Amino acid sequence: MLTRRPSDILPSEITPKSVFLNRREFMAGAAGSLLLAGEAAAALKGNPSPLSTKDSPNSLKEITTYNNYYEFGTDKSDPAENAGALKTRPWTIVVEGEAGKARTYSIDDLLKVAALEERIYRLRCVEGWSMVIPWVGIPLASLLKQVEPTSKAKFVSFETLKDPKQMPGQQSRVLEWPYREGLRIDEAMHPLTILAVGLYGEVLPNQNGAPVRLVVPWKYGFKSIKSIVKIRLQETQPATSWNLSAPNEYGFYSNVNPSVDHPRWSQAKERRIGDILKRPTLPFNGYGEQVAGLYKGMDLRKFF
Repeated sequence: MLTRRPSDILPSEITPKSVFLNRREFMAGAAGSLLLAGEAAAALKGNPSPLSTKDSPNSLKEITTYNNYYEFGTDKSDPAENAGALKTRPWTIVVEGEAGKARTYSIDDLLKVAALEERIYRLRCVEGWSMVIPWVGIPLASLLKQVEPTSKAKFVSFETLKDPKQMPGQQSRVLEWPYREGLRIDEAMHPLTILAVGLYGEVLPNQNGAPVRLVVPWKYGFKSIKSIVKIRLQETQPATSWNLSAPNEYGFYSNVNPSVDHPRWSQAKERRIGDILKRPTLPFNGYGEQVAGLYKGMDLRKFF
C-alpha cells in the first residue's frame, strides 16, 4: 500500500465521485431495521482518510469476483459464486475477555459507532497479488475503547462465523474451523486497522466478508478476517488459523516483508489485479512510516 502525507491527498482523489453519489442508498440498505436512515446517511458523507493511497482503485467487478475466502471454496471465483446465501442479518459481534465493559454488539450497534467515526479508506491489500480497495469503515480502536480494555489486554483475537450449511467450504478440512486471527493490542489500536462495513459506497458484499470484516493493510491479506462474530481481549497470544495449519509458512505477525520469502515462493514482487507485469513488494505494504515503530528492536525474520 502506497502512502502519502495528508497534505498530498485531495478529497477528490480518494474515490471516483460518481461511485459515491449512491451513499444514501448504501446507508438505507445498511441501516436496515435500525430506522436510522437519516443518521446513517449523514455518517456516510464519507470523510476521506488522509491515510489513503493515490493509486487508482481496482474495479468493483475485480474486487468482488477475485477473492480468498475458503469458507466458500478455495478457488478465487468460489466466494462470488457460493456466498450469496449467507444471511448477514440479524448479526451480533461478542466483545469479551479483558475488558471492563464487555458487551455484545449487533451490526446495527456497530453502524451507530460508524455514525461518529466513519471514513473512506482507499487501501491496498496484498497476498502475492494485490488490489486497491475503497473501504468504508471505522477504526477498530473506536470499538475497543468502548469496552475499556484492562491492563491485561495484550492481544486481540477474532473469530469468524461457523455455519457449514451457509458456508460450504467449512465442510472441508482445508483449515480448522472456525477461522481465527489475532493482533497485538497496539496493532489493533493503530488507526490503519479498521472494521470495514462496505466498499465502493455500497454494503459490503458477502464474498468480501459481510457484514463486518477486519482490514490490516500492512499485513498479508489472510490476517484480515471476514464475517466476524467474536472479538476477545486477552493476555496471551492467540492461535491463528494459518499458523495452526502451517506454522513454518505463516507466522503470527505476517507483516508484508519482501525480504522474507514464503517457503514455496518469493514475496519480493506482487501482481496488481488487472496488470500483466509484477511490481516490487514494499516493506509493510508501503506503510513503514506509520507502522514500523510498532516493531522496533524485533527480528522480523524470526517474528514473521
